[in-house]
Amino acid sequence: MVERTVLAGARVVLPTGVVEDGRVTVEGRRIAANEDAERTTATTLDFSGKGYWIVPGFVDMHVHGGGGASFSAGDPDEALTAIRTHRAHGTTTMVASTVTGDLDDLARQAAVLSELTEQGDLAGIHFEGPFISPHRCGAHQPELLRDPQPADVRKLVDAARGAARMMTLAPELAGGLDSVRLLADHGVVAAVGHTDSSYEATLDAIEAGATVATHLFNAMPSLLHRAPGPIAALLEDERVTVELINDGTHLHPAVLELAFARAGADRVAFITDAMGAAGMSDGMYPLGPMSVEVKDGVARIADGPTAGSIAGSTLTLDTAFKRAVTVDHLPVGDAVRALSANPARLLGVADRVGSLEPGKDADLVVFDASYDLVGVMRKGEWVVRP
Repeated sequence: MVERTVLAGARVVLPTGVVEDGRVTVEGRRIAANEDAERTTATTLDFSGKGYWIVPGFVDMHVHGGGGASFSAGDPDEALTAIRTHRAHGTTTMVASTVTGDLDDLARQAAVLSELTEQGDLAGIHFEGPFISPHRCGAHQPELLRDPQPADVRKLVDAARGAARMMTLAPELAGGLDSVRLLADHGVVAAVGHTDSSYEATLDAIEAGATVATHLFNAMPSLLHRAPGPIAALLEDERVTVELINDGTHLHPAVLELAFARAGADRVAFITDAMGAAGMSDGMYPLGPMSVEVKDGVARIADGPTAGSIAGSTLTLDTAFKRAVTVDHLPVGDAVRALSANPARLLGVADRVGSLEPGKDADLVVFDASYDLVGVMRKGEWVVRP
């Protein structure tokens, strides 16, 4: 007999809205229809009167590491450390992001990460760099940057053995538009980011097949009244999903509000862009070939020509959720779409994850009345037990 668990008495966030005093039934690894709950004896967790929330497991499509570990290390044990760290904070599905490096080294990292994807620990690989602008490189090593020539782009896609889900590039560079078309033809999301692109060049990239803005507003020209740049182009096109890092450092709340107002709640994806210090204390951490100093929770490059640049974040998505509803005053349903449904749809896994619907994986997060995490379930097993 398949084990059944019933979670009752919480506010349940469904695609159709919030259900007060709701109920989620888990059968094995899947969410079951509630009307089937009496078929056999089930374990019931009753959250009545506590003000708890149950939301879908979070989907992070841009994360570099956590728990002191980095996906760029090319080590499966280190990658699993990062995965476990973010799972404990509600991210039940994640794509591993790399950092600019030598092409051969990135190919070796991709081989390791593709095995974890085949095992079901990851949802794929996101290559961030080396095909980005030297003028907007941020926390990427300038001397390792290169133009996005299609042959080089194809080398990384092939190295991922079907696990490549996204690649960030600067479309204004030589080969940029051809590489966007190549990625689209191979079912890999082309993301515009770390770019010095103009408004017009960004429109060309979208027409060529780009569908994501990598951490919108960060590592790209500012929105100006006579030179709207990539921000306006990415916000206005209905085909584009915009990533936002909601940690209070990367974006002012008014800017986040602007993005939601223009793009709408169905085109925003909250990401962490987290590096190895996520879930850890202040100190020194590696980020690809560079050293990063974390002070007061903010990560910055420690030395070299990009010293002082923000180097990803130390964010976890449970913190992004709490901030969204308590600081940014987003409706819970909008925050959940940005954390779960939207990235799941973009990555092509919405048939399995991203919402609490019968037949989907039993991935869910339980929050208390103060929006602090108290439980995480992944595929029907408790990662954090309430």
